[in-house]
Amino acid sequence: MKYPHLSLKRANEPYMAEMKAVAAEVIEGGWYIRGKYVSQLEELLCQYLGCRYAVATGNGLDALRLMLRAYIERGVMQPGDEVIVPSNTYVASVLAITDNRLVPVFVEPSVDTYNLDTSLIEQAITPRTRAIMVVHLYGRACWDETLKSVAARHGLKIVEDNAQAFGAVSSVAGLQGSHHTGALGDAAGESFYPTKNLGALGDAGAVTTDDREVADVVRALGNYGSAVRYVNEYKGVNSRMDDLQAAFLLVKLKHLDEENRRRVEIARLYTESIDNERLILPQAGEPGEHIWHQYVVRCTERDRLMRYLESQGVGSLIHYPIPPHKQQCYREYNHLHLPLAETLAHEVLSLPMSSYLTDDDVHEIASIINRFA
Repeated sequence: MKYPHLSLKRANEPYMAEMKAVAAEVIEGGWYIRGKYVSQLEELLCQYLGCRYAVATGNGLDALRLMLRAYIERGVMQPGDEVIVPSNTYVASVLAITDNRLVPVFVEPSVDTYNLDTSLIEQAITPRTRAIMVVHLYGRACWDETLKSVAARHGLKIVEDNAQAFGAVSSVAGLQGSHHTGALGDAAGESFYPTKNLGALGDAGAVTTDDREVADVVRALGNYGSAVRYVNEYKGVNSRMDDLQAAFLLVKLKHLDEENRRRVEIARLYTESIDNERLILPQAGEPGEHIWHQYVVRCTERDRLMRYLESQGVGSLIHYPIPPHKQQCYREYNHLHLPLAETLAHEVLSLPMSSYLTDDDVHEIASIINRFA
């Protein structure tokens, strides 16, 4: 295929020599889990986002799970409490909630942003609501004054699923003054899965927060529940980042802003070049608000469009074909009808998006799309 949806080999080529060098350093150093590279990464994540604490985890789902678990251990939440979550998200957002025996309350997205519609949050709040989980889907920040005021009025925590938007900023300041996703709310889960804008070469994640107690509990929970060796305060798990992945991320973090700027340019070229009334194109929002982890179009004949693109050598993916409330693992929610999330699941299609794409590549892909009839 001439234009695969994503080639990780091509995406990592600019950093390959430096990553090989740091891999040798890690191997020769002899400390492979929660060593100096993990510590350096945690420090630089804080500097980049403008938060006080970062705790590296084994993966992004664990980051979300441990973040919520920390609130339970601190008595802020308890099993049976409710967490508002967008109906249009990857299932991991919901898995983190139910894994902690919390109850997801699905709220529909905005038709313009595909993120949580903050105007619908208040009507979903009940006496058992304890938190709002915002998901910065596809790389676009989900944050506004409505969200902040509703959370403050009802005494709710705001937790972020920042798996797809590391580097995005909101024009509206977060609770502690930062404008970066991942440091807007009370705590956030980050994913550094290889396909992300800031991607490792394996699983990796982090919890970021300004709350020292949350950070301390997350760190202990991810280390078998132990802050002091062989003293187990919590019934924890094993979720610790390898130094090798931290070293790779340190290399790539230096280039993240450049990577995101190129993605913004590619998205602009797509939007200017695609001219087909069968497609609905995504909106960019305010400057810096969208860092284009995915460029997602909508089409009522999505499956036919996908087959057509494949026949023309253009790869695409569906993010996501089944909304969480319709998944088999959530049969107890299958009866819910959330029309916008369900419509999006049948219409969205992600086009090739990576900084290695040239302007000519984008124009050719757009030309192919424009011939779809």
